[in-house]
Amino acid sequence: MSASPSDRPLLIVNADDYGLTDGVSAAILDAAEGGIVTSTSVIALGPGFASSVRRLADVASVGVGVHFAAVGEDPPLLSAAEIPSLVDRSGRLWASWRQFLPRAAMGRIDPDDLAREFSAQLEAVRGAGVDVDHIDTHQNLHLWPMVRDVVMGIGDAAGVQRIRVTRSGQRGPVGVVVRRLARDLEAICDAKGWRRPTASTGLDEAGTLDTDGMVAALGRLRAGAGFAAGASAELATHPGVLTNGDRAHYQWGYRWEEEYAALCSPMVRDAVDRLGFRLGTFADLGSA
Repeated sequence: MSASPSDRPLLIVNADDYGLTDGVSAAILDAAEGGIVTSTSVIALGPGFASSVRRLADVASVGVGVHFAAVGEDPPLLSAAEIPSLVDRSGRLWASWRQFLPRAAMGRIDPDDLAREFSAQLEAVRGAGVDVDHIDTHQNLHLWPMVRDVVMGIGDAAGVQRIRVTRSGQRGPVGVVVRRLARDLEAICDAKGWRRPTASTGLDEAGTLDTDGMVAALGRLRAGAGFAAGASAELATHPGVLTNGDRAHYQWGYRWEEEYAALCSPMVRDAVDRLGFRLGTFADLGSA
């Protein structure tokens, strides 16, 4: 007897960085309409945010989260005077986790500054009339305990208690630390009643998934999700179509167009079906 749809493991196909550029936002919506994208995380700092965020309110089939950003190439929503520990002398966020985390470890990042900026980002998304069903962070900073506590505090206050747990299969110190922090986050989620997928991508494969790579990632997710009731997985992706100016600004080495094509590929859709997933959103994980 075949399993009923509700017994199949849930697959959330999340496209990060909605609002980063107009081309990224358009590709995400197109991959939701013609591909397998079911969810997106909005970056309220992006230059394409204001011009594209209201389109999400009209797409009921796509779950929406907030991609909290405390690092990156774009300026924060709040002024330097309001969040002094989050910015450099020019008033911009620290470039990446490599600058942020050492400061956090030394106590030089004020969690109140972080809470103010993240709250402003959440309100920017909600203020556009968009319902928010999950939260995560740019460069996965929410794995770090102080950032995690701020993010979950905001989620509790806002009634948004679903979160990405970033996992890694890398060897070496980065992979070891990520796995330890992921286990900590899983334990806290379970203790607090937060919902989170039981398997996920988001770090090792970030920005590198062509069609073959995405099929392989789906196979790893199916193995990681397990077969118990309530099994679930998140495929974190980064589709987009970027101009030369965008590429010069965001020098991340991501292959946005390849991920966009893969998400719309019949081969990837066939892999989803063959592996027995049912597509859905973070809201389908249930309520806390």
